[in-house]
Formats: sequence, structure tokens, C-alpha cells
Amino acid sequence: MRSESQYLTKYSKKLSIFFSFYLFFIQFSLESQTKTKVKFKSANPFAMSDIINKLDNLESQEVFGLLTIPHDSLNINKKYPLIIGVAGSLGWRKHHYDYMKMYQKNGFATFELNSFKSRNITSTVGSQIEITTAAMILDAYRAFEKLLEHPNIDKNKVSITGWSLGGAVALFSGWEPLRNAITNSLKFSSHLAFYPPCFFDPENTNFTEKPIHILIGELDNWTPAEPCVTFVEKINLKKNIGVTVFPNSHHSFDSEEPVSFNEKGYSFKNCLFKLSSDGDVLMNYLHLPMSSPIMQKIGFLFCVKRGVNLGGNEVYREESFKFAKSFMEKTLR
Repeated sequence: MRSESQYLTKYSKKLSIFFSFYLFFIQFSLESQTKTKVKFKSANPFAMSDIINKLDNLESQEVFGLLTIPHDSLNINKKYPLIIGVAGSLGWRKHHYDYMKMYQKNGFATFELNSFKSRNITSTVGSQIEITTAAMILDAYRAFEKLLEHPNIDKNKVSITGWSLGGAVALFSGWEPLRNAITNSLKFSSHLAFYPPCFFDPENTNFTEKPIHILIGELDNWTPAEPCVTFVEKINLKKNIGVTVFPNSHHSFDSEEPVSFNEKGYSFKNCLFKLSSDGDVLMNYLHLPMSSPIMQKIGFLFCVKRGVNLGGNEVYREESFKFAKSFMEKTLR
């Protein structure tokens, strides 16, 4: 009896060790990731009108990004929904990566679009001419095209998200005149824009029928909230576009950094630019197209001031992450 008892005890320990290793293996398999640098061809349009009117004549530009795919060793052929992320004027920052890590943990593939690094740019704060929304929108669609070649990407479940300048990319990649000039077939499943510039009055209000949502702070004096509310009221013809304004929150409210003052940043509180159907952003008063660096600088003189606040709000950072997770689950699952 004693030897049998000893045998059972020894056997139970071995079985316990086996199951521990097995569970560790399963967890490791489900949580591990594959990271790949992906290169593709884009271009350098300055204005959205450059894409709409002369895309085929633009000089080629190599762009890259980092693709992260959750690795399920139990199903190597599994296809994952994809979220393309686009950074703002200061480039990729910690809170941007925090979102991407959250998406990855929840089973989404992510793509960190590196429009800045691809062109040896670190920041566009205080100038906004080194690279533009138009170029980054083109980058995003060219990345979309390239990533569909990957066997583990679900081509029918690709979303785009971005912050500030990247928020403009997330928002205006849903503008149909622009999308139609780039592609006849690709369409993002959803668009999530964090504090994008909304101070535009589009002549053509035809936006995608896919879900679009804007998250912005009430106290944002870089890309103010009120124009976003007005913008959504005007373009929400298909009842698919929403905006959330977080009280007592500045630009980059979802970061962990304290609120600070950036003396170089442009404040667009007094700006409202017409957006023509062919993609020209028109100056206030003169209504001339700001389709080149010099014309944009002249146009900004009429309404832009320097000096902006930015920094986090702990409460609404948490709310923002919850919303982002839920939004992607609803639009990509």
C-alpha cells in the first residue's frame, strides 16, 4: 500500500508539472507576437488636391511601418483584424504605443505607420509643411494595399486610428472624393480619430458609410473641439459619425504627461477653412488655395496664433482607452 501511495504521489507530481508546462505553452502561444518591418511605395502630395488631380504624376516615396501580429501556434493560418495607427505632429509617443499594445493583447494585428521616419522627419510642430495630412493619407492607403498581401490579415476587417495630425488622417481617409482618387476597392472598416483638426467646411460632404468617431478635449486650443461638433453635424448624413467631447481636457488628454505649454504649436481656435470638392483648402477671407508651403504660410497668418496647451487627464485617459477598445471590438469583430 505504501509503495502504491508513493507511486501515486510521484505520478501526481509529474502530471501536475506536465499540465503546468502545457498551460504555460498555451498561454505563450496565444500571447506571443510576430513583428515585421514592411516597406511599400507612396508619394509626397502636399495638398489633397494633388491626390485628386495628379496622383499619377507624383514622385515615388518609400515608406515603412511595423506590423505586429498575435501568434496563435494552434492555428497558424488564422486571420486577424488589423488596426493601422498614425501618429501626430510630435511623432510616435508613449500613449500611442499604449493603445497599440492594448489592441494587440485583445487579439488585433496592428501596424505602426512611420510616415515621419520614412522621410527623416522628427516633428512638424510650428510649421506643418514637412509632411502633410494628404501625404499621410496616401501612406495609409498604400500600407493597406501592401498589408493585404499578408496571409494572416483579414482584408475585410481593417480599421484606422490616429492622434492629432494622425487624427486628421483617420478622419479624412473617410472622405470619399479622396478615397476614390486613391482606390476603387479599399475601404476602412472604421475610423477612430483622437483630437483631429476639424476646422474645415467641406463643399462635398460625402464621407464613408463606415463608423467614424472623434474623441477630443473641451479645452483643446490646438485643434479645438467646437469645430468638430459642427463638422460632425454637417457631414453626418449617413448617421454613422459621432463625437465625444471630454470636459476639462486638453490636447493629448489621453497621455500620462502633465499639462504643459508648447510655445511653437499652432493654435487654430480662430480658423475655419473651406475645403473644395477637388481637395483645396482655401484661405480665410481671400479664399485662395493653400496648395503649397508658401501659400499655406500666408493663409495661416489670417487666423493662426502660436502657443498651445497639451497634457493628460487621468479620468478621461481611462475613458478613452475603454471607448477605443469597445469601438474596435464592435467594428472589427
